[in-house]
Amino acid sequence: MARQLDEQIIGRFPVGKRLRVLDVGMGQGTQALRLARAGHQVTGLEQDVTMIAVARESLAGEPEGIRERMRIIEGDGRDTGVHFLPGSFDVVLCHGVLMYVEEPDPLLAGLARMLAPGGLLSLLVRNGDALAIRPGLSGDWAGALAAFDTTAYCNRLGLDVRADRLKDLTATLAGIGAPLHAWYGVRVFTDTAADGAEVPSDVETLLAVEEKAGRTDPYRGVAALLHLCGVRG
Repeated sequence: MARQLDEQIIGRFPVGKRLRVLDVGMGQGTQALRLARAGHQVTGLEQDVTMIAVARESLAGEPEGIRERMRIIEGDGRDTGVHFLPGSFDVVLCHGVLMYVEEPDPLLAGLARMLAPGGLLSLLVRNGDALAIRPGLSGDWAGALAAFDTTAYCNRLGLDVRADRLKDLTATLAGIGAPLHAWYGVRVFTDTAADGAEVPSDVETLLAVEEKAGRTDPYRGVAALLHLCGVRG
């Protein structure tokens, strides 16, 4: 996903431009910190105090220049209008958040308002068109059969959450003024890997396969996750 995001940033903004980035639901700050290291001015918004503590600890170990380029704010992603003015950011990330939001449209509309004209909105969501794949490959036939007709599922943390369908999000992005520009699949072949599985010695080849599949039909359509990139008009 990081490679996909970089591809979109490089294709949209002048090389060397220091971008204003907002990471909504930044978690432990993996993408936020990576982009700060790349020279961008990054703001991370997160409401989980445990995740904030992890992100702050990681940031504290970075050189001063990187620490100065990144700030962390405790807050709900649905309240971006409380913290920031419209059009304040060139790039807005919202990765792995929508599955926990029962009504995502207001959140998405708020994220779009944060974008400057021509700005990039990057979403990572659970693929509602492929929910039967994981239980099917695991031999859970009853679970696979039930998954065809729903966007609700139980994640690996045991939480009841929701997925999004590409068609529905495409319509939503058009309606909020940030129409879909590109989309990718994420975790096409590796979704069933066990948590904590050892990284294979040929990980670069694995990543090359996933990257190729994530941009190639029909493979990307059955990925566990979808990475959608919208552009503010």
